Amino acid sequence: MIRAPSERAMPDDRALLALAERLADEAASIIREIRSRGFETEIKSDRSPVTEADRAAERHILAGLRAATPDIPAIGEEEVAAGVETAVAPIYWLVDPLDGTREFAAGREDFTVNIGLVRDGRAVLGAVALPAYHQLYGGIVGVGATRTDAGGKVGIKAVSPGAEGLRVLASRHYADDPRLKAWLGGRKVASVGNIGSAAKFVRVAEGAADFYPRLGPTMEWDTAAPQAVVEAAGGRVLDEQGAILQYGKPGWRNPPFMCCGRHDGDDAAS
Repeated sequence: MIRAPSERAMPDDRALLALAERLADEAASIIREIRSRGFETEIKSDRSPVTEADRAAERHILAGLRAATPDIPAIGEEEVAAGVETAVAPIYWLVDPLDGTREFAAGREDFTVNIGLVRDGRAVLGAVALPAYHQLYGGIVGVGATRTDAGGKVGIKAVSPGAEGLRVLASRHYADDPRLKAWLGGRKVASVGNIGSAAKFVRVAEGAADFYPRLGPTMEWDTAAPQAVVEAAGGRVLDEQGAILQYGKPGWRNPPFMCCGRHDGDDAAS
């Protein structure tokens, strides 16, 4: 059984990542099964959609985390929406069981399962599954990041922008937001694509894109796991002041942020 850190020792982050990756992969299978047989979409009080797949995946993930790491609080999006409150702690799990529910419900493929670990206000490791693509990403900040798919497990690294300019990914939901043009002002841009969910983060992490500016509101469970993967791959997730995006904020709400690939001169991830 994995235990939370004491003053003398920290958890084995590799074991914690392996746990998160296993549960994310199992949740992805649950989501695919529910999608194949059909489901209904409901609207929550905050006007966001939720489905049977969100709830089933979260139940599975939270049960697994709480069984294996009973001393580390596990915070899930749907539990919070149902009124379950968990205080910020020095270390805790953040779970978005189905990030991109709109994409999922619309029959598109860019939705994810996110399981991240926060320690002392920083996202330190995370697992992100893309159920429709049968892909699983994992990373430990300062150690490295990987992608697992039909071809096996390989290391991934963010890249520096090419001479042709930034390859930008933006949220489909904010594709026509005039603020996007303002964020990109003064930057040389090669392309702009629009996809949903945390898939944008992992495309930056694996070097398929260079820049993802997030203009609209997000919650901490949306970003903890993919931020850890991006930073493990050598990229950065920064707030509008240029500081690393932090955790434990009031109401679990994030400010606008930028997900960036590697910059020339950055140290390579292991």
